[in-house]
Amino acid sequence: MCGIVGILGKGPVSGTMLDALKRLEYRGYDSAGIATLVDGKIERRRCKGKLTNLANKLRDEPLAGQTGIGHTRWATHGAPTEQNAHPHATDKVAVVHNGIIENFRELRLTLEASGQACSTETDSEIIALLLTDYLNKGLPPIKAVQEAIKQLEGAFAIGIIFKGENDLMVAVRQGSPLAIGLGDGEMYIGSDAFVLAPFTKRIIYLEDGDWAEIRREKLIIRNADGQVVDREEKTTSLATTLVDKGNHKHFMAKEIFEQPEVIGHTLGAYIDPLNLSITIPKVDFDLALVPKITIAACGTAYYAGMIAKYWFEKIARLSVEVDIASEFRYREAALPKGGLALFISQSGETADTLAALRYCRDQNQHIASIINVEESSIARESDIVFPTHAGPEIGVASTKAFTCQLTVLACLVIAIGRARGSVSRDDEIRLIRSLMEVPRHAADILNQEAEISVLAHDLSKASDVLYMGRGAQYPIALEGALKLKEISYIHAEGYAAGELKHGPIALVDEDMPVIIIAPSNAMFDKTVSNMQEVIARGGKVILISDEKGIKAAGDGVFATLQIPYTDPFVAPILNAIPVQLLAYYTAVAKGTDVDQPRNLAKSVTVE
Repeated sequence: MCGIVGILGKGPVSGTMLDALKRLEYRGYDSAGIATLVDGKIERRRCKGKLTNLANKLRDEPLAGQTGIGHTRWATHGAPTEQNAHPHATDKVAVVHNGIIENFRELRLTLEASGQACSTETDSEIIALLLTDYLNKGLPPIKAVQEAIKQLEGAFAIGIIFKGENDLMVAVRQGSPLAIGLGDGEMYIGSDAFVLAPFTKRIIYLEDGDWAEIRREKLIIRNADGQVVDREEKTTSLATTLVDKGNHKHFMAKEIFEQPEVIGHTLGAYIDPLNLSITIPKVDFDLALVPKITIAACGTAYYAGMIAKYWFEKIARLSVEVDIASEFRYREAALPKGGLALFISQSGETADTLAALRYCRDQNQHIASIINVEESSIARESDIVFPTHAGPEIGVASTKAFTCQLTVLACLVIAIGRARGSVSRDDEIRLIRSLMEVPRHAADILNQEAEISVLAHDLSKASDVLYMGRGAQYPIALEGALKLKEISYIHAEGYAAGELKHGPIALVDEDMPVIIIAPSNAMFDKTVSNMQEVIARGGKVILISDEKGIKAAGDGVFATLQIPYTDPFVAPILNAIPVQLLAYYTAVAKGTDVDQPRNLAKSVTVE
């Protein structure tokens, strides 16, 4: 999770911005930089590594200027080098960017063909080059921004300053969070309220599609259609904890809404967008020769492993066994020579998962882990670590860690499929393009928050709920039921839709909500057939599908939640989001402790 800060100040801002960047260290980073306007011209200081390196450079090469932007970068597109560090700049504009630009490759090729020279490996540089192209054509800064952001696809937060414009900063939000701080003759932008807390208590949170023209005594916010809009000003107390809840009532909500951002960061760590290929940590064995993958995990992470089984077997053509970690080692499973054992854990400290890892180590398996905490026990005892880049997850119920785990697994499936020859180059490009669209589609789903909260109010009155799905949507049904149970305390169960007639249908009556996850893929018709059986028995069906699926489902559905149409490969990642929101708003309607549900702990470190 990169961090952004910007200041229109009354005096020199570089030192103040350095202090602000320190408040963003919790997000993780491997390079940092600051750009200011000095006598109207853009000057930068950037460094690889920790902020102490940037502080030393600023001491040796002081940076004047009352207008500036700063950034802490976690390397995604491009290695963690000074050259790739933000801010990115031309002689006319400087940019800090958090998120992912899906169409970076196409824009880069177009700009290079017109004579623009790219000097970094990043997608972010394209924003600066695109703005410069419009400025060179004679457009004023605000118009250049308006035209440039129309060309960008993805989820992103952007801060911009312009040569010769000492009283102007522009902020853009699409999917990734960005806040504006209102001061006395000063203005600020930041990735969250925590970074702005030392400057002001007056905060405005931009909404998706918003872009703001910020001056010291003036603020104009426009929506995606270019219309001037008012956004509510909020008063926030100074943050006393490491992270705050931002514009949300609970950490869980904040973390749900961070998913476009953190999925983008995770993709950036594994995808080379210029070559449309997957890059994973170097391994000391041949992936093509792995005879079998054994996955062990607990809770939500176990469901991520279940989805991966569908992916690995169908796409990479590699046999996978998935086990609940607390059961796995007691079976004393026979594991094949040269097998890959893969362990999934948000904290990296899950006791049962760690015990399963040690069993597999004793069975001479290659050990890999997908974790969110790189200094954890599981990470330290693994041969290969695949970080999720989800950032700190405070809510007990896992949300963004789950979708980032799925994102890493999806990338790993493509990499192993390529190594085995079961994924062609054309397939690799198609699958990667579908993954790069996920942050944008996730933001679209989150924009249905209001409709989902209304539906959740009805759901909160139920005593029992069924979730159903087929194929890779079956684990999403299990995950949806788990989320509802753990934070709203409503009894819920997830089933494979084909199992309906083998018992669960006996539970269906007019008081039973049945949530069906059914994107319009190859299994849609069979799932809808099961849905009709529920409707015929009076069940209240809530259908989660895309526009085509909702139209094809016909009458009798109690309610629908529309998701974007995507490649079936990435549908489980996106379908996790509406079931998270349903569970969250149901719990809110019931008044439960969402972030710390009873009897549960964030990290289970005992067996």
